[in-house]
Amino acid sequence: MNGDDVADAMFGGLPYYGEILALVSNSVWAGAVLGLVGGLIGVFIMQRDMAFAVHGISELSFAGAAAALLIGWDVVTGSIVGSLVAAAIIGWLGARARDRNSIIGVLMPFGLGLGILFLSLYDGRSANRFSLLTGQIVSVQSGQLGWLIAIGAVVLLGLLLIWRPLRFDSLDPQSAAARGVPTTAVSLAFMLLLGLIVAVAVHIIGALLVMALLVTPAAAAMRVASGPLSVPLLSALFGFVSAVGGILLAIMGTLPVSPYITTISFVIYLVCRAIGARRGRVTRAQAPTAVAA
Repeated sequence: MNGDDVADAMFGGLPYYGEILALVSNSVWAGAVLGLVGGLIGVFIMQRDMAFAVHGISELSFAGAAAALLIGWDVVTGSIVGSLVAAAIIGWLGARARDRNSIIGVLMPFGLGLGILFLSLYDGRSANRFSLLTGQIVSVQSGQLGWLIAIGAVVLLGLLLIWRPLRFDSLDPQSAAARGVPTTAVSLAFMLLLGLIVAVAVHIIGALLVMALLVTPAAAAMRVASGPLSVPLLSALFGFVSAVGGILLAIMGTLPVSPYITTISFVIYLVCRAIGARRGRVTRAQAPTAVAA
């Protein structure tokens, strides 16, 4: 592949950009919902130290989607079933961090192995197999996009309903339990919401790269903010920019959307990390002066 081929793969659709954008407008809306909701739920993922769980759920979601593809069912439904099964298992059995990590470590290769088995038995288009791993939102049908947007809205509503007890349980679970917060129910509800949004992410960015929208935006926001309102808002903004920006760049050519989304998300994280490091150096430099004064 020479430079002209690369340029055509990245920018070959520019002359028809307006027409392509009109065709994938629903995809942009679905990406926007995923970016916003993924950024919000990512804050709790980071606070609860559950980044590893995201990857574990995505593997079972991939297996469910691959099974649905093999038997001719709706892929979104299969992905949701796989995600919810994984989320329920992790939420029910993994109350402690050590138990949770071991359960995830068992589920991940099992789910990935099942998914590979189902895809190897599938004799349809190879693009359908590839999209489950790396994402390709422009190939998702309109009816499926409607489901993805609806699921994102349900997750957002669920987060808002349990926001206060979830935040309390995420920051100080012992005090939350002592104050009468139903921590087990809150944790299980959070895991189910996480399973739903992971199922959406699998169809947009792929099973292998879901953490780019569910973990990285929150990790970036926590580098430059610390307030209870500023961190979720920044995380949602970063997720929105990554998802929508990646889709808008991807439709200029023929490449999958996931490399664009992951690159934008990673660049945002690097910038936030640099800003956070600079603030830390300034704070450390000012500390001796303040003590002397």
